[in-house]
Amino acid sequence: MMPDNVPPPTFIEPMAPGMVPRHLAIRSRKLFLQDFDLPVDIGFHAFEVGSPQTLRLNIEVWVDADHFPRCDTVAEAWDYDFLRNAVLGLVEGRRFNLQETVAHAIYDMVAARAGVVGLRVSTRKPDVYPDCEAVGVELSSF
Repeated sequence: MMPDNVPPPTFIEPMAPGMVPRHLAIRSRKLFLQDFDLPVDIGFHAFEVGSPQTLRLNIEVWVDADHFPRCDTVAEAWDYDFLRNAVLGLVEGRRFNLQETVAHAIYDMVAARAGVVGLRVSTRKPDVYPDCEAVGVELSSF
């Protein structure tokens, strides 16, 4: 039984056949963590070692229909906390020489999740050059 102060979940009923035009049928489902800035001990230059830098992270996850919520309940949700907390756990207390290494570790971790059918992970360091927005790396399944 649900507590009195929690509204009941909303169930998303599919439209009757023919109501949504065929060309507008859902073909992909994407979840993302965008512009997540975190301090990371990264870089191979002597001045970078031991001096955490801002690493800006983007993760885009395409999931299959079976792993995308059809009901407005927490149990149906794809866990955004997993994305954020797993990344924090991966980088905290570690040092990396290369963004490529960080991106690959995050990619592998997310790709192993059930229902993932496509993935893009990008990292960038926004504070490297004064005349550039950022330097970075991107890995994707497409």
